[in-house]
Amino acid sequence: MNVESCPRYSEFHRGEPIIMNIYQRMFLLIKPHWQRMALATACMLGVAACTAASAYLIKPVLDEIFIDKNVNMLKILPLVVLMIFLVKSLCAWGQGYLMSYVGNRIVVDLRQQLYDHLQRLSLSFFDKTPTGILMSRIMNDVSQIQAAVRECATGIIRDALSVVGLVGVVLYRDWQLAIIAIIILPFAFFPIVKFGQMLRAISTKGLEAMGDISVILHETIGGNRIVKAFCMEDYEKKRFARENMLSFDYSMKAAWVNSLSPPLMEFFGGIGIVAIIWYGGYSVISGVSTPGNFFSFLAALILLYEPIKRLSGMNMTLQQGIAAAYRVYEILDTPSEIVDKPGAITLSPISRDLEFRHVSFHYGDEPVLKDIPFRVGAGEVIAIVGVSGAGKTTLVNLIPRFYEVTEGAILIDGVDIRDATIASLRAQIGIVTQQTILFNDTVRNNIAYGDIRKSEQDIINAARAANALDFVAKLHQGLDTVIGEQGVLLSGGERQRICIARALLKNAPILILDEATSSLDSESELEVQKALENLMTGRTTLVIAHRLSTIKNADRIVALADGHIVEEGRHDELLRTNSEYRRLYELQFAQYEAS
Repeated sequence: MNVESCPRYSEFHRGEPIIMNIYQRMFLLIKPHWQRMALATACMLGVAACTAASAYLIKPVLDEIFIDKNVNMLKILPLVVLMIFLVKSLCAWGQGYLMSYVGNRIVVDLRQQLYDHLQRLSLSFFDKTPTGILMSRIMNDVSQIQAAVRECATGIIRDALSVVGLVGVVLYRDWQLAIIAIIILPFAFFPIVKFGQMLRAISTKGLEAMGDISVILHETIGGNRIVKAFCMEDYEKKRFARENMLSFDYSMKAAWVNSLSPPLMEFFGGIGIVAIIWYGGYSVISGVSTPGNFFSFLAALILLYEPIKRLSGMNMTLQQGIAAAYRVYEILDTPSEIVDKPGAITLSPISRDLEFRHVSFHYGDEPVLKDIPFRVGAGEVIAIVGVSGAGKTTLVNLIPRFYEVTEGAILIDGVDIRDATIASLRAQIGIVTQQTILFNDTVRNNIAYGDIRKSEQDIINAARAANALDFVAKLHQGLDTVIGEQGVLLSGGERQRICIARALLKNAPILILDEATSSLDSESELEVQKALENLMTGRTTLVIAHRLSTIKNADRIVALADGHIVEEGRHDELLRTNSEYRRLYELQFAQYEAS
């Protein structure tokens, strides 16, 4: 499957139009480093001046030393030439180091800018954008921009200055010969423009192919257990090979363009040099010019074609960088759907209630929740039940503003959560989900993620309250044990208790439990349930119910069906009626009570 055929990828890839000119935006990347750029430019000026001087000195070297046999010049000119090459070498080193610094710093700054922006984007963006695509943009595309900025900023300035200096030498030595060279020069520039346009289009396709490869890598490495369980290794190898070869094809197309441009320029340059040798040789033979003057002119001209050829190559790199920049700025220009409104207030901890006031929510054009009205009193435990797809998880995801309500409002103590800062809202909410999200870090740091300001003793207390301290103590390095990606080195129950400890450490007044024990076996469930009871104590809790014990003890049960609330009440009350909850109970929960 090609990722471009995936609707969510296509929708993202179209993106928002980039308003600023892409060249201006790339220039803005360099602007903060103008001091180093100024020093690098001075070094480039030195390289250009030395290049022009070396061509200029050919005439006195030939005429004064080899033809006129001037002994004094034999003593002076070699030292001058040596000094020129020494200065040129130092300047070349300086500009190379300084531009490497600027290029590498731009990578750091741009990747940080991209990552910071991704952290601000809402969940809806990530719902429709494959992780591998984002990783490719941050790693591959930014590196392409670095190459364009470092090499092109260096080369364009250096070679442009060299061209100016060498053109001065050429005109000074023989303006008539210079006209012949100028007539040929536009033909040498033609490949730069034409091939640059071709390469930009090819580079865009190549970067998209690399993004597709990143998607496959992320999905198959992260889901390697499923791949192996269903014996899909051969299928995935073929899928990767297909995308890998597509990337190879685009690379070879780019190589074809890159490889063809320099020989064409060489050919046009050769035509110019042949014409100049014929005309210049005739001038020397007829006595109009000296051998030194002609060879000085010829050397300057040959040196002049070198920076022009490099400019051609730099244009190819620049076009690749521009293609990458469009893709990077496509992300940076994507606005977050959920932001603080002007004048947003800091929300105080809940003291009265959490209210859903006729809340509706749509995923695109599809209605998911329709006119939801209910209240949760401070300290109350509410269980939310319903069949799969009823909108339970969507309902609780609206509280921390992971998504924005389409109609209606959610209020905490009478304050619309959209009028509060996102940080102060989310500071009030602790979340434990069925999917345990842990980091490839130590147990301590995973728990401390709940609140990095808390002390070591607070972390230990949270682990104890989550019934996690005993198994953590048995790990080979205790709290300092690295638990692997997604906590793979722990059991399911152990991972969940670490997540509960993290929520306990946060100590938020509102708690959301999204089927927190649904994937556990009976023994693990008992341990986790005890931890959850500790976590729920004194908190306003919304439970997406899976286990019967949590539902039975809830202050109130809210049943959802087809995006609507169809009933509310306590466990025993709802069982006495012909209710949706009773139907669900008989279908899904009776077996747990029997056991």
